[in-house]
Amino acid sequence: MEQKSTRLETIRRLITTEKIGNQEELLQRLMAEGFDLTQATVSRDLKALRAGKRPDPEKGQVFFLPESDNEASPLDSVDNRLLAAGIRSIQFANQFAVIRTLPGYASSIAVHIDRSHRPEIAGTIAGDDTILLIPGESVSRETVTDTLRRIFPGLDQARFRR
Repeated sequence: MEQKSTRLETIRRLITTEKIGNQEELLQRLMAEGFDLTQATVSRDLKALRAGKRPDPEKGQVFFLPESDNEASPLDSVDNRLLAAGIRSIQFANQFAVIRTLPGYASSIAVHIDRSHRPEIAGTIAGDDTILLIPGESVSRETVTDTLRRIFPGLDQARFRR
């Protein structure tokens, strides 16, 4: 257990001080620091740390960590605009919203939506370029649309499909 806590602290340090774009890169950095582990272990550790990915102008996508369990990760307006730019379309299917994104953006956009802690949104499930947004009980499409516009200011009407 002591090695796991040391490994988690090392991952925290690496993610917050370097731009790490994928699990393989993180695995190589950890091995260089003396850890003997597999990519599956790295994946579990990232999940335990609640790591997400966000757009980066240099590397495309990089890992980030939330500031705390009770607070959303701080995303400045530049990051917010980059995330919003990754949204290609939003379409409703029954009460659910299906958000199509640029490849690789879905996870970071879903994390941002979930960490907004909006009562209108029960949660999200993300793949590589698609997010399933699950609204709260009895929440209308219009309310979900308004909420997404609050989370992503500047999200234009053209991305919402009927």
